[in-house]
Amino acid sequence: MGHLSARGVTVSIGSTPLLRDLELDVAEGEFIAIVGPNGVGKTTLLRTLAGLRSPDAGIVTLDGRPTCTMTAHQRALAIALLSHDGDTVDGLSVSEAVTIGRYAHHPWWDWRRNEADEAAVCEALQRVGLLPFASRPLADLSSGERARVFLAVALAQDAGTLLLDEPTSHLDVRFAHEVLALLAGIAQSGRTVVAVLHDLNEAAAYAQRIAVLAPGRILCYGKPRTALAPRVLAASYGMPFEALETPSGYRVLAAATEPSTLRRGE
Repeated sequence: MGHLSARGVTVSIGSTPLLRDLELDVAEGEFIAIVGPNGVGKTTLLRTLAGLRSPDAGIVTLDGRPTCTMTAHQRALAIALLSHDGDTVDGLSVSEAVTIGRYAHHPWWDWRRNEADEAAVCEALQRVGLLPFASRPLADLSSGERARVFLAVALAQDAGTLLLDEPTSHLDVRFAHEVLALLAGIAQSGRTVVAVLHDLNEAAAYAQRIAVLAPGRILCYGKPRTALAPRVLAASYGMPFEALETPSGYRVLAAATEPSTLRRGE
């Protein structure tokens, strides 16, 4: 189960609306990407979809149920959110860190690790290529390895809907594509995947549909060739783009920008 829907969603920062009357529908088993320039509200949208932030207007539902009516425990069983803005407990081993994803499957009075947890943690580490690192201290890992540990936490949570904020951040090209291929496979198996991505060509290669954000709204939501059309990207990012058909699929390139055209602070 994982039909995620946002209807008329408005989210404000103070008195200023960041997202206005937003409409988004993600089918069960679909992999969608959210792209757009810095500061446009991508992470805010993801947190609102996860039920961690209540919209000022409109409603977010999961399988027809408003996420705002779910308890934290119910949301944790249904939705896994991968974010990079949390603190890291460096005293843990890799395996212990991934076990955090299993807490929603335990009553509050019994957090002892059981056989189901062991199996889920091992499978999650195997899928991100870190099973040999299970006993290593989390503090000893590189930033890219930690990024894969965080993904393993989300996988071990075993929720039907995965929301991921820049899951390829800090990863080299090989691992970025391996992670995106893994997410595409998870979607094909029936789980719903929504990922904020900065790399437009990663989105083009793996997402079934892409939501392109502009200030205050979704500018376009559709298949990669539609959403990543040069005119759409130019309207979103404020600079020209070119589209290419390559042997590996549709790709886009940002046109070169003269340094003198950049405004200070952007």
